[in-house]
Amino acid sequence: MAFLEVKDLQVYFPIKGGILNRTVDHIKAVDGVSFEMEQGKTYGLVGESGSGKSTTGRAIIGLEDITSGQVLFNGKDITDKKTKNKAFRKDVQMIFQDPYSSLNPRKRVLDIVAEPLRNFEKLSKKEERKRVQELLDIVNVSPDSIFKYPHEFSGGQRQRIGVARAIALKPKLIIADEPVSALDVSVQAQVLNFLKEIQSELNLTYLFISHDLGIVKHMCDNISIMYKGRYVEQGSTEEIFENPQHIYTKRLIAAIPDINPKNREEQFHYRKKVLEEYTQSYDDYFDQDGLAFQLQSISDTHRVALPQKG
Repeated sequence: MAFLEVKDLQVYFPIKGGILNRTVDHIKAVDGVSFEMEQGKTYGLVGESGSGKSTTGRAIIGLEDITSGQVLFNGKDITDKKTKNKAFRKDVQMIFQDPYSSLNPRKRVLDIVAEPLRNFEKLSKKEERKRVQELLDIVNVSPDSIFKYPHEFSGGQRQRIGVARAIALKPKLIIADEPVSALDVSVQAQVLNFLKEIQSELNLTYLFISHDLGIVKHMCDNISIMYKGRYVEQGSTEEIFENPQHIYTKRLIAAIPDINPKNREEQFHYRKKVLEEYTQSYDDYFDQDGLAFQLQSISDTHRVALPQKG
C-alpha cells in the first residue's frame, strides 16, 4: 500500500461571464494527474509557473477544492474536506514558498511556531515555550530568538522558522512548495541540505514542488514533470536525467546552468539544439490545445506522454 496515492486528480476553476455572471468555462489547473509516494522518500513535482504543480500540492492538503479524483493517505480516502480528520491535519504539513509573507509580521516567533501546538495539543505556557525552543534548536535558529519578530531575521532564517512550524506536530508528510525560490542562491543550498538532514533524522516524507530541475535532482527520488495541468513525463530521478524522452523535459534539463566555464560553449550548442527540436516538434508532442497526450510506459517505472502514432 502506497503511503500517499493520488488518483486522477482534477482541479478546475470556473470562468464567469455574462450579465448573470454564470460559469461559461473552466480553467483546468490540474487535469487528471496520478502518482504514488513511498514513506521516507522525496517525490518531486516539476514545471514552469502555471503548470499546476502548486495547485496539486494545495489540493492534497485541502487548500484548494478538488473537482474530481481521489487522494489516499495510508489507504484512507481524504478527498472530501469533511473526511480530513484531525489525524490527517496533524500528519500533513506545508512549507510555503515565500518566508516573507508566510510568517505573520505582527507575531513573535514564539507565537508563530506554537500556533499548530495550540491547535492540537494542550500544553502549559512553560511546556509550550520549551517545545518551541527545542524546535528552533533543531532548525539551527537560536532558541533565545522566541521573542523576536520575522523582520529581525534573514530570509534563510525565516524559512527555517517556517520549517520549525511545519515539524512542530511531528508530521509524516511535508509538502514543500518552492521552499527556496525566494532565497538568495548562496542560502538555497544551506536550506536544501538542512531539509535532507532533518528528513533522515525525523523520518519525513516530502512532496517537493519546484520549477528548478537542478534542485529537484539534488532532492528527489522520483519526479513527475507537469505542463498545463498534465504530466509529460514520470519516473525515477535517475531515469529522467539519464534518458529524457519528452521534448519539454529535455528543454527543462537543458536550462540547468553548468557552473564550469569550460562547458559553456558545449552547453550553448546543446541548448540551441534542444530549443530547435522543441520548436520543430511541438505540434507532434501536444494536441491542438497545447496539452500533453496520455502517458505511455516505456519501462516499469518510466512513463512518457509520447506523440500519438498515425
